[in-house]
Amino acid sequence: MTEYGRGPGSEPWHPEDPLNGDQGWGGQQAAHGQSQYGGPQQPYPQAPYAQQPYPQDPYAQQPQQAYPQHQQYGAPQDPYAQQPQQHDPYAQQAPQPQYNGGWDTGQQAAMPYGTPPNDPYGNGTNGYGEPHDNYGTPDAYPPPQPPGRRESGPAQAPPQNPDWDPDVPQEETHPFFTGVDDDRDGRDPRDDDEYDDDPRDGRRGDRGGGERRGKGKKKSRNGCACLVVAVVLAGGVGGAGYVGYTYWQNKFGAAPDYSGQGSGSVEVEIPAGALGNEIGSILKAKGVVKSVDAFIAAQAENPEGKSIQAGAYLLHKEMSAAEAVKMMLDPKSQNVLTVPEGRRNADVYTLIDKKLGLKAGTTGDVAKKQAGSLGLPQWAKNHPELKDPLEGFLYPATYPAAKGMKPEAVLKQMVTRANEEYGKVDLEASAKKLGLKDPWQLMTVASLVQAEGKYKHDFDKVARVVYNRLKPGNVETNGLLDFDSTVNYAKSQSTLDIGAVKDLRQWKEPYNTYYIHGLPPGPINNPGSAALHSAMNPTPGPWFYFVSVTEDKTLFSVTNAEHNKNVAKYEAERKKSGQ
Repeated sequence: MTEYGRGPGSEPWHPEDPLNGDQGWGGQQAAHGQSQYGGPQQPYPQAPYAQQPYPQDPYAQQPQQAYPQHQQYGAPQDPYAQQPQQHDPYAQQAPQPQYNGGWDTGQQAAMPYGTPPNDPYGNGTNGYGEPHDNYGTPDAYPPPQPPGRRESGPAQAPPQNPDWDPDVPQEETHPFFTGVDDDRDGRDPRDDDEYDDDPRDGRRGDRGGGERRGKGKKKSRNGCACLVVAVVLAGGVGGAGYVGYTYWQNKFGAAPDYSGQGSGSVEVEIPAGALGNEIGSILKAKGVVKSVDAFIAAQAENPEGKSIQAGAYLLHKEMSAAEAVKMMLDPKSQNVLTVPEGRRNADVYTLIDKKLGLKAGTTGDVAKKQAGSLGLPQWAKNHPELKDPLEGFLYPATYPAAKGMKPEAVLKQMVTRANEEYGKVDLEASAKKLGLKDPWQLMTVASLVQAEGKYKHDFDKVARVVYNRLKPGNVETNGLLDFDSTVNYAKSQSTLDIGAVKDLRQWKEPYNTYYIHGLPPGPINNPGSAALHSAMNPTPGPWFYFVSVTEDKTLFSVTNAEHNKNVAKYEAERKKSGQ
C-alpha cells in the first residue's frame, strides 16, 4: 500500500502534536479527499491523478439517518456524516502507545468508498457498540509495533570463567595433542568410553547392581588416528610407485622374457601367413616365451627372423625369445612335412612314414582303408577303376608332422587343405563351361597339365592341347591323348622310355591314354594352384602337339608333320646337352 507523507513546505512533524500522534495505529484514517482536521479537503498540488468532485444528484434518495452516510469519493463534505475521531463513551478503547520517534507513519490511502458494505454500522464495531479486538484473547500475539518501538529481549551475556585470562595463551590439554592418556581425575575410564551395546541398557541407574551391560574397550584415539594416517600414506605412496614403475616398464623397460634355452619339449604349429605378433601369441600360449613383445623384438634383431615358415616345431618350454627364434630357424627343429606340387600319393605316403618314424607302407595301408572317412567331397567319391581315391587331394603345402603323430591325422590335414583351396574357386561352373562332366574331370585335367607341362609359363597352352585332343572331331589324334605321364602313372614309374607306341596301343589299362579315348579315371598326381588355374582358363589356340626343348623353350605345333620336326629338333638339343 502506498504511503503519502506530508507535502513539501508543510510544518515539521512532531510526536506530541495531537494531530500527528498515532493516526496510523489508534485513530481512524481520513478518507481520500477528506482533511485530517475535519475541514474541507485540501487539494494536493503534487497529485495529478486526483479527480474533481462529482456533482450530487438532487433526485437521489438519501439514506436513512439511522445509519451513517458513506462519503462518496470526491463528493462535498456532509456535516451530518460521521466524522473521524468520533469518541464512543461506551466503547472500550485500547491504550494508544506513544511514539518514541524515528518512524514516519505516513498517510495511508483509504478505500475510495469508505467503510466496506458488509459493515452496516460503518464504525468498525461488532454490532453491539464495542470495537472488535483482534488481540483480546490471552493466547493472541501482541499487536504489531512500529519499527522504532520494537525492542528485543535483553541479550544474555555468556558465562564468564573466572580463571580465564584472554591475554594468557592457553595450554593444550587434550590427550590427542599431549600424548598422555587422561585418567579423568581418577574416574573409571569406562565412564567416558563408547559402548557397542545400546547406550540405554548401559545407563539404567543401579539396576543389576549398578553394573553396565556394555563393557567396551578403551579406544586409544591418538594411536588409532596415527596408525590410520600411516597406512593411508603408505598405501598411497606404494600405489603411486607401482603405477609409475608399470608405466616406465611399458614405455621404456625391456619386455618380460625368460632366460636360457628352456627345458622339456612342446610342439607348436604355426599356420600359413602368420606374422610376428601371431607367432609370438602362439608361443606365449604354449609356454615357450614369456611375452609377445619379447619375441617380436628378438625376431627383429635376428637377420633371418622374418624367414620363419609355417609348420610344426618342436621347442622347449620357458626359453628366451632369442633362443626360440634361433631354434625355429634350425631345420632340425622344424617338425614339418612339405608336399611338392605334382607329387603322386605314393611318394607322399613314403614321406609321411619317414617323418613319423613308421614302417614303410604303413601310411599307404591306412589311406586305402580310411579313404572314405578323411573328408573327401561328394563329387570325389564313387569313381570306379581308381588306383587311389585320395589322389589329387593331398594338397601341395607344408604340414606339421612329428614322431608320435598318427598317419591318418596327417592325411586328414592334407585333405582338409585341399577342400579349402578347391572351395575358393567354382569348379563345377568351370567344368560345365569347358564341356566336362564334373569337377572330378577338371581335377584330372589339372593333374595332366601339372605332369606334362614342365614349366608354369607353358601351363595355359598345355591345357589347350588337352582340350583340343578331347574334341570328338579331332583327326590328328582321333580322340586319344597319347600322354606318356599316364603310362608312367599306371606303371608307377617316371621315365622317358615308356616303350614302343605299337605295344602301348595294345595294352589295355584304364590309365593308358594310348589305348583309351578321353580322360583317365582320375587325377594322376596332386596338382598345384597354378596348374588348376590353367586348366580352368586355357589359352585359345589350334595346337595339338608340343615338346619342351629347353627350360625356356617349348615348341607347340598344329599338325603331326610339324610336330615330328619339332621332336627331331628336341632330340638334337638333348644329345648336344649330354642328356
